[in-house]
Amino acid sequence: MDKSVAMEWIAFSKMDLGAAKYLCNMHPKPLEIICYHCQQSAEKILKAFLVYSNAIPEKTHDLELLRDNCEAFDSSFEDLYDECNRLNPYSIQPRYPFGLELTEQLMTMAIKDSEIINAFVTEKMIEGVKNATK
Repeated sequence: MDKSVAMEWIAFSKMDLGAAKYLCNMHPKPLEIICYHCQQSAEKILKAFLVYSNAIPEKTHDLELLRDNCEAFDSSFEDLYDECNRLNPYSIQPRYPFGLELTEQLMTMAIKDSEIINAFVTEKMIEGVKNATK
């Protein structure tokens, strides 16, 4: 495991989630960009887990595919199915006009989903470090 590369992915994931939350203070709220940053945060934390697991993450924005790849190392990643599925459309569509009809409720759900994925993956990596030191 190259811990430094995994840590870089984690840092970028945190920056994206932090940016999403910061942008919530704007009026009007840039819903598309907030949802995009939530998806990006989830993508990067999943890639961090893959690097942590000695895998090379695919060059993809597909959260479902990345979750499946993580599930090959830990079957409990199946628990993130709904969150990844909801965030997946935000990887590309919000960056272009006429993409998605977003609401503040969907934006709030995107932030929550990204937080859930981040907490889940972080806990998995902490467990792995604890188990490795036993």
